[in-house]
Amino acid sequence: MEFETVLVYDGECPYCSVAARALRELDGMGALSWYDDAAGAALEAQFGERPFAMVLFDRREGRVYAGRSAAEELATRAGMPGLVGSLVRDNYDGIAAAVGLASGRDRDPDDYHDSYPMREATGRAFRELAAAASGQPVTA
Repeated sequence: MEFETVLVYDGECPYCSVAARALRELDGMGALSWYDDAAGAALEAQFGERPFAMVLFDRREGRVYAGRSAAEELATRAGMPGLVGSLVRDNYDGIAAAVGLASGRDRDPDDYHDSYPMREATGRAFRELAAAASGQPVTA
């Protein structure tokens, strides 16, 4: 399956992993752990570093959503009312802290919370990101 959208999430967090599995049910969306090499390459291509954050890469839109923006965008795509997306966005830090505490995560998410144009280098890295999210090798 060729994904148009890939979510990068904390793969060591059991709550995040359950949410990522549920989001895979959305058409055209894959999910990949932040700890995967392809996720790291896409993050570095976009941000020049590997921020520890939930990030949604959308090749079709040419956009990258991070942190609060990613949470709000995911709620919208999941068909949640706009109020839910706003609540998730506005309470993202508290939700992330509670999930981190419950999962034993020893670090806070980095401060990336906007929607960004997808950089050209990120577009090139997306093919490997999507292939890794689908569990398929990259084909020529």
